[in-house]
Amino acid sequence: MGELATAESERGPRPEGQGEVGTPPLRPGGYDPADYAGYVASSAEEAGVSPLLVMTVLHNEAYKPHHPLLERLWQWWKPGASFGVANMHRATFEQVRRKHSLSQRWRDLRDDPAFAIRAAALHLKDLDQSLPGRHARRYTRDELLALGYNAGERNMRAFARGVPPGPMARSYLRRFRAYRGRAAAALEAGGRPHDAAAR
Repeated sequence: MGELATAESERGPRPEGQGEVGTPPLRPGGYDPADYAGYVASSAEEAGVSPLLVMTVLHNEAYKPHHPLLERLWQWWKPGASFGVANMHRATFEQVRRKHSLSQRWRDLRDDPAFAIRAAALHLKDLDQSLPGRHARRYTRDELLALGYNAGERNMRAFARGVPPGPMARSYLRRFRAYRGRAAAALEAGGRPHDAAAR
């Protein structure tokens, strides 16, 4: 019982009215980030970032099945693969873990969607703190943070200075813009307000 209580406290507060967070379905195509709207809202609030940003990133990262069994098999085939519903790579996670004194491990991302969402929100917070106040006008701040989530902090800062993104980053940005409306609807349906204005 003590171990369970400790694990619960390490995950941070659960959203009001939310039960145990469910595991994404095993069947490919059955995962919907909207199922985690409550956890997105609470994690974004804790990190001080836009819930719409976090939810849109989750939609962008929903291109593969996120069931723990499938992620274990994927890692066996590709050891450097990312884990969890927010697709976080190990090196990125370790930076977040050290900075925010998280006691859970990288492998826990695949089994605990709430923790994966919390880690993603904290990473977006860290990216936000490293982004200059002035940036290229063709991007919103949230778009740059999403690009940073995908392409890394150094590239994000280059994009902010006006360096054009490569094909993969451009594709990520197109999908981010396309998913924004769906992410906003998911947050509204989850009963939480969203940050409607693009920052």
